[in-house]
Amino acid sequence: MKKSEWSDREIEELLRKMPKIQDYRDPRDIYQNLSFKRRKSPSWVLPSIAAAAALFLVLVLGPKLFDGGGRAQLSLDKAGGEKTVEDKSLMRKNETGANKITMSSMDKNSEKRAPELMKSAVYDEEVGNGKVITYWIPDDQVQNLIPVSMIIKDPQNKSWLDLFNEQMERLNEDGWGLTDYYPIKAKFSLDKKNQTLDVNVPSDHPYGQGAANEKFIDILKKDIASNSNLKKVRLFTNGKPGIEFGNYGNIPELTIEPEKNHAFLFYYPNKNESPFLVPTIESFKTIKDALIAMKKDLPDYGLKKSMMFELQEKDLAIRNKTLHVSVKKDSKIKNDQQTLFSYEALLLTAKEFGLEKVVINDAPLKQIGPFHLSEENKVPIAPNLRNIDY
Repeated sequence: MKKSEWSDREIEELLRKMPKIQDYRDPRDIYQNLSFKRRKSPSWVLPSIAAAAALFLVLVLGPKLFDGGGRAQLSLDKAGGEKTVEDKSLMRKNETGANKITMSSMDKNSEKRAPELMKSAVYDEEVGNGKVITYWIPDDQVQNLIPVSMIIKDPQNKSWLDLFNEQMERLNEDGWGLTDYYPIKAKFSLDKKNQTLDVNVPSDHPYGQGAANEKFIDILKKDIASNSNLKKVRLFTNGKPGIEFGNYGNIPELTIEPEKNHAFLFYYPNKNESPFLVPTIESFKTIKDALIAMKKDLPDYGLKKSMMFELQEKDLAIRNKTLHVSVKKDSKIKNDQQTLFSYEALLLTAKEFGLEKVVINDAPLKQIGPFHLSEENKVPIAPNLRNIDY
């Protein structure tokens, strides 16, 4: 065949000089015409042609495909463009190697795309210009009170009580696997002059009988202690002093004393994989005792141990409001979500004893999620951050 005297560049220039051809038909019309032409072809034509072609190939090539013994030839003519057995084996090896490289790349990409470990508590750097409000909500068996916190944007600089009243109607207790308790059927008002909170319940309030009255008193105390510095609450029923409680009689006021020195354990609502971090009812004399308690379940309360790694109790020290602990050398610390929750339980327990930071000396693992273990990590502001849909 005679070689073309036109170079690629000359052909390209010639094509550019040719007049433009433009089709003014609507694309939908073109598609309909093509569809119509496809429908005009009888459905039996293509299968018939394919069958005839297959029959022709069998008649012509059949004798060459099989040797005298009727066995298929294991090699084909390489000159005709086919691959020998050896060639195919080499191809399979190359493909296997390529697949290994591809899978290795996929594994690396999967590691890069691994979900980021999420902190469960509220920390200083996350609050910004917002305010933190904590509610204490009964679990689904009304045994434990679960602290649930949220960060609320407050451009109007409202009081904690205004935010507390506004947000408690938006709580999603059912969605969190807890008892639907809020909003509390009471009116809350702040006496700024006397630094006292007034709580006025209606005559038909549900908090006066059985275990409900005990939980109501505990919830009031914990809600107020977590969100304010108030020390006194005055109780009213329909404007009259005092609330009648079946187990305690008429109580006109409560004294708020922040509870401390508890250990934080795990509570799993409805067998959820992510736990709430919950303080024990029992308080402890020392943080060492609290850390020991974190290694044990409390089945009567549905609480699970929160300490996932072994600490060297003899190396425990407190300096400048910082807890220094060591981990046993054979302790297996993982950089996973459960271990991160465990570390946060340690931070919250340290906070219960008035400590501000935690350091793990000679940690076998440098980092758990966002926490560098050998560095000073601040204790949280509040446990169990949850978002509310507005």
